[in-house]
Amino acid sequence: MATRTERRRVLRISLPGSSGHRADLLAVEEPLEIRIGGTPLTVTMRTPGDDIDLAAGFLFGEGLLNPPVDLRQIRMCDENVADVTLAPLPLAQDVQRATDARRSQRNFLTTSACGVCGKESIEAIRVTSRYDIAADRVQVSPEVLASLPDRLRDAQRVFASTGGLHAAGLFTPDGTLLVLREDVGRHNAVDKVVGWALRAGRLPLTGHILLVSGRASFELVQKAYMAGIPVLAAVSAPSSLAVGLAEEAGLTLVGFLRGSSMNAYTGAHRLTSVPA
Repeated sequence: MATRTERRRVLRISLPGSSGHRADLLAVEEPLEIRIGGTPLTVTMRTPGDDIDLAAGFLFGEGLLNPPVDLRQIRMCDENVADVTLAPLPLAQDVQRATDARRSQRNFLTTSACGVCGKESIEAIRVTSRYDIAADRVQVSPEVLASLPDRLRDAQRVFASTGGLHAAGLFTPDGTLLVLREDVGRHNAVDKVVGWALRAGRLPLTGHILLVSGRASFELVQKAYMAGIPVLAAVSAPSSLAVGLAEEAGLTLVGFLRGSSMNAYTGAHRLTSVPA
């Protein structure tokens, strides 16, 4: 079983003048190599656990597989290598998929902090979604949104012991938590959620809410867009590029979701009982 925490001895210093040694739990960060048919595609730094979901969600987010027909199996060769087998395609489509894979390939290690690091060009960052989330008519109340951060935090088991992990949670419009994933990287946590949905045959995630524990960056909006998620909420700020993509895609983007307040940057029409 994957180890998600590691115990270390630290020197705890408390001002004005006391100190002492104590045990501390750290969130584990290790590399995961993702291969397609035995050929290395990328290496990402992640917290071990739910690695098959991570590999599936990553490949889907890159536009490299079409659920459910493309994915045959994902096999863990060892604790840090996931090998993905895709269904064979007609020659022309297979060549195109190989070309897309090369374009998506990272030239260097992908950090746990950035989901688009190592892209070969600016054009390679954008991936087109097959789902029309602008047509999604889901309605969500601000009161439900305000309750989600506490529900997310209560379900974060590893964060509770380490304080060192991000989380992504998928919710229904009434605030029911369907799945939560933790990771040192925000984008990895989202990939694990999307990979879970892909493997469960639940894509597109029409009428759902994705909550992330940090900021809402461009790559997180894109991953929500790719998965057909109409509402993305974050406890911190979005970036300008994230807001631009959310507006273009017709996605509802909420930031600074803290306590009883929040900012609706795009798609406020999906929030109920909000004055115009």
